[in-house]
Amino acid sequence: MAERTSSGLLTMMLEPTPAVAMTLPAEVREKLAELELELSEGDITQKGYEKKRSKLLAPYIPQIQGVDPSIDNRIQASSQAVLPSSKHNRSRAANARDERFRSDIHTEAVQAALAKYKERKMPMPSKRRSVLVQSSVEACTPPDTSSASEDEGSLRWQGRLATSTPYQGHSHPAVEHWFNRVIQGSSTSSSASSTSSHTGGRSATNSSAHQALNANAAATALADLMAHTQLGVPVSSRVSNKIQQLLNTLKRPKRPPLREFFVDDFEELLDVQQPDPNQPRPEGQQMSPLEGEPLRGITNWPASLPVALQRWGTTHPKSPCLTALDNAGKPVYTLTYGKLWTRCQKLAYTLLNKLSSRNEPLLMPGDRVALVFPNNDPVMFMVAFYGCLLAELVPVPIEVPLTRKDAGSQQIGFLLGSCGVTLALTTDACQKGLPKAQTGEVATFKGWPRLLWFVTDGKHVAKPPKDWQPSIREASNDIAYIEYKTSKEGSTMGITVSHSAMLAHCHALTEACGYTEGETMTNVLDFKREAGLWHGVLTSVMNRMHVISIPYFLMKVNPLSWIQKVHTYKARVAVVKSRDMHWSLLAQRDQKNISLSSLRMLIVADGANPWSISSCDAFLNVFQARGLRPEVICPCASSSEAMTVAIRRPPEMGVPPPGKAVLSMGGLSHSVIRVDSEEKLSVLTVQDVGQVMPGAVICVVRVEGTPYLCQTDEVGEICVSSKNSGLAYYGLPGMTKNIFETVPLKASGAPLSDRPFIRTSLLGFVGPDNLLFVVGKMDGLMVVSGRRHNADDVVATALAVEPMKFVYRGRIAVFSVSVLHDERIVVVAEQRPDASEEDSFQWMSRVLQAIDSIHQVGVYCLALVPANMLPKAPLGGIHISETKQRFLEGALHPCNVLMCPHTCVTNLPKPRQKQPEVGPASMIVGNLVAGKRIAQACGRDLGQFEDNDQFLYIQDVLQWRAQATPDHPLFLVLNSKGAVASTASCLQLHKRAERVAAALMGRLNTGDHVALVYPPGIDLIATFYGCLYAGCVPVTVRPPHPQNLATTLPTVKMIVEVSKSVCILTTQAIMKLLKSKDAAAAVDIKSWPTVLDTDDLPRKKNNQMYKPPTPEMLAYLDFSVSTTGILAGVKMSHSATSALCRSIKLQCELYPSRQIAICLDPYCGLGFALWCLCSVYSGHQSILVPPLELESNVSLWLTAVSQYKVRITFCSYSVMEMCTKGLGTQTEALRLRNLNLSCVRTCMVVAEERPRMSLTQSFSKIFKDLGLSPRAVSTTFGCRVNVAICLQGTAGPDPTTVYVDMRALRHDRVRLVEKGSPHSLPLMESGKILPGMKVIIANTETKGPLGDSHLGEIWVSGPHNATGYYTVYGEEALHADHFNTKLSFGDTQTVWARTGYLGFLRRTELTDASGERHDALYVVGSLDETLELRGMRYHPIDIETSVIRSHKSIAECAVFTWTNLLVVVVELEGSEQEALDLVALVTNVVLEEHYLIVGVVVVVDPGVIPINSRGEKQRMHLRDGFLADQLDPIYVAYNM
Repeated sequence: MAERTSSGLLTMMLEPTPAVAMTLPAEVREKLAELELELSEGDITQKGYEKKRSKLLAPYIPQIQGVDPSIDNRIQASSQAVLPSSKHNRSRAANARDERFRSDIHTEAVQAALAKYKERKMPMPSKRRSVLVQSSVEACTPPDTSSASEDEGSLRWQGRLATSTPYQGHSHPAVEHWFNRVIQGSSTSSSASSTSSHTGGRSATNSSAHQALNANAAATALADLMAHTQLGVPVSSRVSNKIQQLLNTLKRPKRPPLREFFVDDFEELLDVQQPDPNQPRPEGQQMSPLEGEPLRGITNWPASLPVALQRWGTTHPKSPCLTALDNAGKPVYTLTYGKLWTRCQKLAYTLLNKLSSRNEPLLMPGDRVALVFPNNDPVMFMVAFYGCLLAELVPVPIEVPLTRKDAGSQQIGFLLGSCGVTLALTTDACQKGLPKAQTGEVATFKGWPRLLWFVTDGKHVAKPPKDWQPSIREASNDIAYIEYKTSKEGSTMGITVSHSAMLAHCHALTEACGYTEGETMTNVLDFKREAGLWHGVLTSVMNRMHVISIPYFLMKVNPLSWIQKVHTYKARVAVVKSRDMHWSLLAQRDQKNISLSSLRMLIVADGANPWSISSCDAFLNVFQARGLRPEVICPCASSSEAMTVAIRRPPEMGVPPPGKAVLSMGGLSHSVIRVDSEEKLSVLTVQDVGQVMPGAVICVVRVEGTPYLCQTDEVGEICVSSKNSGLAYYGLPGMTKNIFETVPLKASGAPLSDRPFIRTSLLGFVGPDNLLFVVGKMDGLMVVSGRRHNADDVVATALAVEPMKFVYRGRIAVFSVSVLHDERIVVVAEQRPDASEEDSFQWMSRVLQAIDSIHQVGVYCLALVPANMLPKAPLGGIHISETKQRFLEGALHPCNVLMCPHTCVTNLPKPRQKQPEVGPASMIVGNLVAGKRIAQACGRDLGQFEDNDQFLYIQDVLQWRAQATPDHPLFLVLNSKGAVASTASCLQLHKRAERVAAALMGRLNTGDHVALVYPPGIDLIATFYGCLYAGCVPVTVRPPHPQNLATTLPTVKMIVEVSKSVCILTTQAIMKLLKSKDAAAAVDIKSWPTVLDTDDLPRKKNNQMYKPPTPEMLAYLDFSVSTTGILAGVKMSHSATSALCRSIKLQCELYPSRQIAICLDPYCGLGFALWCLCSVYSGHQSILVPPLELESNVSLWLTAVSQYKVRITFCSYSVMEMCTKGLGTQTEALRLRNLNLSCVRTCMVVAEERPRMSLTQSFSKIFKDLGLSPRAVSTTFGCRVNVAICLQGTAGPDPTTVYVDMRALRHDRVRLVEKGSPHSLPLMESGKILPGMKVIIANTETKGPLGDSHLGEIWVSGPHNATGYYTVYGEEALHADHFNTKLSFGDTQTVWARTGYLGFLRRTELTDASGERHDALYVVGSLDETLELRGMRYHPIDIETSVIRSHKSIAECAVFTWTNLLVVVVELEGSEQEALDLVALVTNVVLEEHYLIVGVVVVVDPGVIPINSRGEKQRMHLRDGFLADQLDPIYVAYNM
């Protein structure tokens, strides 16, 4: 644990004077520490603890001058949090050490840091009930009844009064709630509430301050309440309360405002972190290399390890070599040197002579062999290792793969493959436990080469003949063994160690540790690699030592086992990790008769880790009484590449005393050593790792860039040059050169020496007395904004945040991920099953604050996962790289997440400043000077076409066709089976329309509005023409959905009311529905106008038809709900109606002999025109496919197209999406049913948005196999002011695609880029401009014309523009300029209609039918939809596309803003376990690709995002639903 210092407990709580702590006598402090220990052990209840504690402190409280006596309660309340509950704070005698070297201080430092924070409120994420019940592998989490989720309405912030009322079901929140909030804000006891998370701390706020509730506080409370109500959001909505809280936390900037940003020519560059001019810089001289003592020759030292084995095996065969223990700690087997020697010979002989393939020996000397042995079988491992050495094979020890998906197992497979391993040695028991394939053989693991498994147990090895001798040579530079190492990124490398290096390392260890023949050692470490292998398998054999190997499993069951074995065997040496010392502290109470006096060396293998010091100190505190001498604790530093780098020598060697350094964390983050800074909170206490190994030279070089030597007060990477280190990474020459052949340079640039050095990946410095200090590892280094932080230090800070009872101590991972060109810190911990949501959230917010205070760095994401869910490293611990991988892939499945991008991400580009207005005239001049034409385009001229049937009124056309071609079929409606449901010829349609007209003429006046509420079909068309015949104005309305009246019926009612319809025409079935009981629940059914059903009208006709006096008269009203949720009706005159039909007829070349298929809704826009008007005007036959029928038969539309050999077809995006998703896998089956789409010339998607290229391309690709031409699919574009502006039609060039820079679009600029360039966005032309239409691009603000390829609003002019909005309150004035507006400059005569869409025109190289160059119109998006954020204009679809790409389980996404916060709603198409994975991924992708910080992430079920009939998202409806808390989200995360 990284240690920090601060003054004592009471001083911190009361802060009167530093003398306070001294007022408590040593014995009282001793007793307090005892009490604390009892509490943490669970030997005393909280109540008992507090009672005894106040008794102890009572005599001393008044002595603390000037302190309110009521302070006692506060100390009690917060004691739980303030006093460290670690096991380490039993005080030592006062004179034992200097006070500032105490290592039980970290927790206090953290608490002091937190006390500064005055508990800032953060909105707690809300979670659906079902997500709380998460099962983990070994610990099933019970449904959490204490969680805040039942009643998330009352965010029970700790410290609030217990009476705070949940205000979930009320229409207004209980006023006490607001009072409490205000009171709590003004409470004096905030220090107690801020550090306490014990229930006792909650009541602490009921202090005297609360009775001081004056009128002032009440007034503030009411003002607060008023302020919330005026936001226009229902106060009861807990969503808006939380957002308000979030805004409040964001309003108070914690850090000084950022410096001005660095802006480059490149659109927008991220803020470049300028170095702080005041940051500490190294001031010392250049360091000089540090040399270890020379290696002394040892008399009779064996020439190699096999020589030593042979010597001891023959001269001391009875000598014990290794004792293995069972899971109960009993010795199972002691291997003697004689046994080891004979068993190794047998194995070597068998491997070389008895294994063959095709009569060739399977193995040759120098081949690599995998050693797969479990941690509880050291004997078999040792036999196999030395057997390989005798056979001159190269052992590669690896972990036992338990499942096919072990963390990191695939990487081990790559290592084995690159080493060319074909044989794996294992034990019988282990082989039986390995996963098997169906053949019964060991399964092949993912990424592993094919292996032959050989069991080394006695019955499988052969006795060598008398004359066979293993070849035993002197140590050479050939490879002896390969040790695996996992890098920070998770890749596995094999480090080769030569025979001579192995021997030299044993020699150096023997010297440094003073090993003698026949000594006893207990080894708790993994004997397959690193210190466990070096001490417990290699050096021990060189010195004929006896090793007692303690398996990891036994340590888990009985953490004291290693100490008991030291006692039993009178061991002289023990090799442990600080974790083993910590575990044994927890279990030592019941053991009285243990003596550690035999130990002369307690080697702490991870002594280089900053947390180890606290374990060492605490261990010494407890076991000094049991014979442990302080000087026998020997931390060491090592790395896989350089092997042992330094080790503290045992006391008998006459070395200088151990050193400790108290370093400033701030200095360390700049790689500078500053001792004990003023800022007492953020210091790191480290212990030395002793002296350099004998025969080695050490230097410290800069971490980044050229390896220059560091200055004496600078932290760098330790490099070693010695004969006893690894040779290379097997098969990786490039990496080997970087790490194993570093040449350190002096400041002058001259090399330090001609010997290459090895980088150890340890960060440290050389301290006084030539002691080496290590402050971290390269693997744990996180460089955030140019400052360095160590993952282990951050873990230590998290561990010190009290209370620790919500997470597991040893299960915290810290790593950094790269987001937006900087590292971001992620903390992941395992949550205990019994921790409530709120407790965990409290702990998380405190961890964030503690890390922020102590390290001055923000945490980007803090995630808690259920118990036992993090990937484990082979011997306990967390597999960090695998955890990081899962986090980035969205496979971590956390149960709690807190993201804090607002505090961490400080390098966002500068918000855009709008330029002062540039006038339209100067823009035009600018375009002319730049040689740009004004962006203007038009469709073909209507005047050049002779139209024989040029009628002004569409109803006249129908009468004419009824006479001229009475039996010509116009319409054919299909049902879901694909059968013809109904048809209509010209005469039949005319007759039905006459009946409707006859029914209306007596009842209604000319010009009355009539609502037509029909399902898609002939009835709708006939009643439409009937209305025209009778002189009424029809309004087509989509009928309500019988299963969903509550949401669909109000829309019907609204259109009927807003359109001022005096009558509703409909079918009998719908009429019943409108007046049903269910309808009454949704709307007021008494206020419907007259409802007529047209099912059985009498056959009578009127004598005269109504003739409109002028073509400018209103023909029909077209109502539609826009994507922004606005209901807008437009007026279509008779002349506009016929002009629209004429344009479409010319563009699509429609004649009576043609057939077209339409799969659209017939209620508004182009869908209505194609369904009801065009067939009558042009005389072609329309095959009508109601989109609803596709829900029961997805292939209906395409089958119809194929069956009727249709050349032209129209559909909507929702239909295309249904076909793509529903038929994507069935193309083969459709082909067998003879479905053929080669007849289709154009398939047009009717839309009012930017073309969805990914969908149209998927559609083309999927149905290419069924003959669909890749050129066939195109889109149309229309809007409210003109329902058909562009339509591809049959002639003219194919639609073109351009790629624009998405970042430039945000600044309202178009920058064309190449396909595939970063930030490129493909835009497809929206079809050809219709005949008679003129289009211009105008500046949204100046209303001046823009140049070619400039982004602006699309304005249109033409005969079929609508004549205006039809709204109920006569608000036309507001929108008058939508329909008749003029340019402020240039052509100021033409009257234009504003579409409300951004786009640009671009002249292409293609030629039109007229021979002119073709102008393409590109639609970018609706102006109403755009989000204005950070001064830039974002199109929601771009952010949504990025989000959908970020995880496979995101089915759909919609974004909107709320009070400047970006809210992202995602539909989860997977298990609810994945819901919280999405929070980080969504935040990352939006930051990376759009430079925006997501404020709220809402995870919902599929289908929650509302979509209209055209397949467009209704983002505003979604926003209203979110704020009114109607979405029933799975999870809502509020990013801090």
